[in-house]
Amino acid sequence: MFGIIRPCRHRLSESMRTEWMAHLCGLCLALRGDHGQFARIATNYDGLVISVLVEAQSAAPAPGGAAAWRRTAGPCPLRGMRSAPVAQGEGARLAAAVSLVLASAKMRDHVADGDGVLARRPVAAAARRVAAGWDRAGARTGAELGFDTAVLVGAVERQSGLEALAGPGTSLLAVTEPTETATAAAFGHTAVLAGRPGNRAPLEEAGRLFGRLAHLLDAVEDLSEDARTGAWNPIAATGSALEDVRRLCDDAVHGVRLALRDVEFASRSQGRLAHLLLAHELDRAVDRAFGTTSGGACAVRHEGAAPEAAFGPPPVMPPPPAPPRPPRRRRGLIAGCAVWTLMFCSCQVCCKDPYEDPWTGRPREGWCAKCCDNCDGGDCNGCDGCCDCCNCCDGCDCCDGCCCDGC
Repeated sequence: MFGIIRPCRHRLSESMRTEWMAHLCGLCLALRGDHGQFARIATNYDGLVISVLVEAQSAAPAPGGAAAWRRTAGPCPLRGMRSAPVAQGEGARLAAAVSLVLASAKMRDHVADGDGVLARRPVAAAARRVAAGWDRAGARTGAELGFDTAVLVGAVERQSGLEALAGPGTSLLAVTEPTETATAAAFGHTAVLAGRPGNRAPLEEAGRLFGRLAHLLDAVEDLSEDARTGAWNPIAATGSALEDVRRLCDDAVHGVRLALRDVEFASRSQGRLAHLLLAHELDRAVDRAFGTTSGGACAVRHEGAAPEAAFGPPPVMPPPPAPPRPPRRRRGLIAGCAVWTLMFCSCQVCCKDPYEDPWTGRPREGWCAKCCDNCDGGDCNGCDGCCDCCNCCDGCDCCDGCCCDGC
């Protein structure tokens, strides 16, 4: 699974983790529902931002109605064979269409670079056919939602020409332009689906900068491997210094935050996850790609900044607590052993953290919990300033309930 937004569980409250997983699972199931089982490999962390943005701007539907935002999905091995609420509706379907088209572009990029088995002609030919099919499938779903995926396809086709012309001295922004155009269109259409045309311009700006970040961070992370294999890399091809790339990334993160100030969310609570992912996790993604730590940098960089328009001073009353989970039905000995065997063979017992106990359903710490991305162990000792994000926006409460509360 790919993407630059990969929030650590220690920085998300339980309610935010539930929401994030609902959108991730919703994207996966929307891909399956519209495009078949194989399309689920296009599930990615960044695509769910589209679903999050649509929901954050939309008026809340009637609970239990046909237009409800959540439905209960059946058992899944990645959830310990448990059901769970997942996102549904136009937001998840748009995220699926965009993810499919962009995944086809990524597949073509790997074919062009001759990565792994794709260096073999028969495999490369099959991959091209799959990518072309994904383009057509994404276009069908996009048309049903009023979104023209030709913008995405055109940007993908334009990318190879720009890369062929790029050389020492070429601006990196010239190379990232197609990605910026594609993500700007996708972000902007979330305002159309939500019925908030006034949000389209700031969201297109946020999407443009998000696309720039995704392109640059991917290049930074692949720089050593591309140099070893001789694959094309925009940083090496243009002769850009990493200091200049870092400056472009930091400017893009700041620009996304500025653009979000002009976005009108349906309510403060509905916009929290979108704000957390785009205003805070992007900074973490930059640090991760460059091998640096945030420390208190976020708070310093935004010291004295004006409060976010949609996230001003905290309200007097605290937000309502998350609804209680329904009681779990305890599995019997044989059923529990069967589920445990499946979880063990699929590496969930060691790699998923937390995983659900196959008998009781209670969360258990994964055996490899100390390998958590950006964190060492189950406490905050390895999360260097993991809640500093709460200081970078005046009155921001998107980290409310994270693991640092009371530390």
